[in-house]
Amino acid sequence: MLTEKILAGDIRSLARAATWIENRRPEAEPLLRELFPKTGRALILGVTGAPGAGKSTLCDQMMRVLRREGKTVGVIAVDPTSPYTGGAILGDRIRMQQHHADAGVFIRSMATRGWLGGLAAATTEMTMLLDAAGFDVVLVETVGVGQDEVEIARLADVTLVVMVPGMGDDVQAIKAGIIEIADVFVINKSDLPGAEKLERELKSYLSLSHRPDGWTPPIVHTVANSTGGGAGIEETLGAAREYHARGESRARGAEIWASRLREMLRERVLDGFPAADFLAAGREVAEHRRDPYSILHEWLGKPKTAANEHE
Repeated sequence: MLTEKILAGDIRSLARAATWIENRRPEAEPLLRELFPKTGRALILGVTGAPGAGKSTLCDQMMRVLRREGKTVGVIAVDPTSPYTGGAILGDRIRMQQHHADAGVFIRSMATRGWLGGLAAATTEMTMLLDAAGFDVVLVETVGVGQDEVEIARLADVTLVVMVPGMGDDVQAIKAGIIEIADVFVINKSDLPGAEKLERELKSYLSLSHRPDGWTPPIVHTVANSTGGGAGIEETLGAAREYHARGESRARGAEIWASRLREMLRERVLDGFPAADFLAAGREVAEHRRDPYSILHEWLGKPKTAANEHE
């Protein structure tokens, strides 16, 4: 049975299950239902930031350090979607090739397929799969869209926000609400001019903000490329573990799962309507033969009454 093979560490079975999840195969849901009791043990690290910040290289270096510690690592790299095939453009996996033959590492690239928030629709389920499969750490790298990547904070135990000097990250911090979602700030490529200036700006922003959990996100400098030799990677993992040890992710577990259940319900409802139904209804609204609210009430099975209209 596939469940037993996954729990036993069979990589082929894990890859097959990942394909089921990403392609929304009917076999995926009963499999995840069986695996769910085995979840909740992995450390989920979210890695987000603007394009060009070096997220993939940072993940690669964290994998190197974690494997040196004897930890197994699962990686979900959310890539842009190919406009021709709908699949992932595998830039992230290419930058992690040195780990492809390591039995203690599993890397899966996923296409966003139009999903906003820097993640793919099946990222939550994929994270559950790798968690149940026994990986000690699961790295989730967002696509790098810059301003919509707040969804990762609802998935990860610890969110690392990667910034780079000289890329207008100060503006990105304000626009993206990064102050609110960052548990650890990583100034990557910190050997470039402007790193100290960026740190001062971040500290200024942090002095004006207040988190309900009382945590002040540390700022870590890294040089993740081969030239820098992975400087600052141990400090980054140390800061992430320090925050995780506080138990904040467990404390907000109910809130996180409430958000996930809402998204799962939204997906399930939308999946129940063929695309042709939307097109036909859109034509009726565009031609003013029907109003959109009547159609929504019809789809939801509610009569259009005054009481419903005031719900």
